Amino acid sequence: MGLGGIAYAMVATPRVKDAAKAENNVYYWANGKQMIATGGGANRQIIGYEQIPEAMRNAVISAENKSFDNDSGIDPMGIARAFYNMAKGGQTQGGSTITQQYVKNSRLSQEQTLSRKFEELFITIKVGKTETKQTIMAGYLNISYYGRGASGIQAAARTYYGKDANKLNPSECAFLATLLKGATYYDPAGVTEADPKEATPAKNRYRAERRWRWILNEEVKDGRMTQEERDKYTKFPMPKPPKQNAQLGGQTGYLVSLARESFLNNHKDVTREKLALGGYEIHTTFDEKKVKALNAAVKKVYDRKIKPKERPETDTHVQFGGASVDPKTGAILAIYGGQDATRHYTNNADATGAQVGSTFKPFVLAAAMEYGKRDPKGLSDQDESQRTKVSPKSIYNADDRLKIKKYNGEIWTNENGEEWLQTNDGHESRGNITLREAMQWSANSPYVQLGMDVGTDKVKDVAIAAGLRDDKYMADATVPSFSIGTSQPSAIRMAGAYGTFADSGMQHDPYSVEKVKYRGEVIYQHKKVPKRAFDNIVADNVTDVLKNVVEHGTGTPAKLPGRDVAGKTGTTDLNKSAWFVGYTPQLSTAISMFRYDDNEKHKNREFEKMYGTGGEKSVHGASFPAQIWHDYMADALKGEDVLTFPKPEPWGEMVYGGGAPSPSPTPSTVPSETPSSTPPTTPSMTPSSPTPDPSGSCGAWDRNCQNSSGGNNGGNNGGNNGGTSAGSGGGGSPSPTDGTTSPDTSSVGGGNGHGNGNGGFFGGSTG
Repeated sequence: MGLGGIAYAMVATPRVKDAAKAENNVYYWANGKQMIATGGGANRQIIGYEQIPEAMRNAVISAENKSFDNDSGIDPMGIARAFYNMAKGGQTQGGSTITQQYVKNSRLSQEQTLSRKFEELFITIKVGKTETKQTIMAGYLNISYYGRGASGIQAAARTYYGKDANKLNPSECAFLATLLKGATYYDPAGVTEADPKEATPAKNRYRAERRWRWILNEEVKDGRMTQEERDKYTKFPMPKPPKQNAQLGGQTGYLVSLARESFLNNHKDVTREKLALGGYEIHTTFDEKKVKALNAAVKKVYDRKIKPKERPETDTHVQFGGASVDPKTGAILAIYGGQDATRHYTNNADATGAQVGSTFKPFVLAAAMEYGKRDPKGLSDQDESQRTKVSPKSIYNADDRLKIKKYNGEIWTNENGEEWLQTNDGHESRGNITLREAMQWSANSPYVQLGMDVGTDKVKDVAIAAGLRDDKYMADATVPSFSIGTSQPSAIRMAGAYGTFADSGMQHDPYSVEKVKYRGEVIYQHKKVPKRAFDNIVADNVTDVLKNVVEHGTGTPAKLPGRDVAGKTGTTDLNKSAWFVGYTPQLSTAISMFRYDDNEKHKNREFEKMYGTGGEKSVHGASFPAQIWHDYMADALKGEDVLTFPKPEPWGEMVYGGGAPSPSPTPSTVPSETPSSTPPTTPSMTPSSPTPDPSGSCGAWDRNCQNSSGGNNGGNNGGNNGGTSAGSGGGGSPSPTDGTTSPDTSSVGGGNGHGNGNGGFFGGSTG
């Protein structure tokens, strides 16, 4: 009791004016230059008790503390529960009375610790005995945070209803009282930057309307409002839409929002309310030059190709998102959130919803190399000893409408007993090809079957290890299509995950805040915690495969002459989204494109098809996204060192899947130049070992190589590309003896092509 008396005597009561001394927060570019000063002081005005409507006081008492007029300011049972939970190490709890909340909100420190709770308890007791109820009520309503940067009842009235507090009606007061429960989840405009899953406009409106109605009914029960008065308020008093600070236009608003939310998520002692008081210096990772370059690259494509007035049926609601990350650190160097943060509120760089399509395939290949193909004779859960690590040279069938099987050879069917027939883009069939080639041409069927052979659970594990989040947007990892990108990660996460390949398997979480100072003192410093996601040889082989995509495949529009570039295109079913994600050794960038109605008032909004968008028959990752990626990266890397990717070491074994036949172990006879009446289902001889051509880009297995002729061209002409009818293999010419011609450019003779192109392939490749 003696110690309690001393503590009681020593604590000071809160002063509203001190708590109201709000300042701006200053955001800085990565180079230390000021980006913007925003977020403090201007949106608070202290008003007297007599200026606060009685209806507001009644609403708060009925909602928060029914015994306020008569209690001592504390709730002994509530305090006992809070101390008991904290003493056990459980979740901290706040004060339950208005007096306790007033004390808590007026404190400069918001940390939830046992010592702070003891001190707060003594302050509350002292306030309850020394301050009038009018002073406490006015202090509470003047200090409390109502969201949208509004601190205090006067600022809240102006922000939500455009009027002074003394002009509020009882219905409006009841709504503002709901915000004291937590504006993030009760503002009908939504606060998706804080919680994209739960703080949506629809969910927030539902919660706010339900609590608004409850508060009015409670006022009637408490005798603070007559039933006759209550009956006047049947329609929810929808507040005005949020007004955006003009300073936060363009990309600035997205940058500030991303940095602010990152800081709040990583420094739990600073609450949203405390940050709103200002006084913080937030040093971001954003590179001003790169932010401007990314915005210019998107604007160039949008202005030239997207014409909503000329083509309203196809070019309205077009959205782009983008993010650029340093693979060595995870620092987010640039984002593109939308055309203007004051008009388009969702940050497209950080949002989820657009499926990534084939840009997910590198994770399938990495899983096949890291974990291996399962033994079809074993159980579904197999350890490393039962699996076969897969080489990118492995052969899989790339036919359209391929019948997908489980790892053990059984036909995969859904819950309705329907078989899965995997289609390729454009319904193209390519026969039996290497996984390297399947990535090059973005064939779906090989990677869907590969995912089944390895296990989609392992594919998911690799994707998460690379940096994607394990959340609801990771989609259903049990269906075959998971391997071709049904998940919906953000552009930031995709850029970071591809950065893991760029850094030879080391994963760095993307981050946007380097450090934060408060009144000159560093209170937060980002800690780099790199993690080994998978073997460096696996990562470097995936990079080499993706480098081939840019040099010879669907990603050629992203080439940067003189620089090593690796990347992958992605397009989804019904042409509802398109991506290009790629990297150089020092910069990883993801670009997304989709159509989605911006108007939140429109019900049943969904992603729209992009057939005809931008004047194109359909939109692919190789079109607008790859063009934006190329233009941005060319500008962003100007003057930067030219670095090369590590040379990949051999990895894994040659495996065959999706019905691709294994070659016979022993050669029989040289294929006849006269086609037999019935082509064999397997090649009659063992394929020769791959022999690269002088350019280093062609080999005996690479039948798509433009430098090959003779047997390879014969195979191509004879059905190698998966045609539906048989074709004849080409006749080769003998190898010269003078050494003037590479072995790749000659052959003894081509085999025959048949329906799926196998004959042409093996005849041409091995002839």
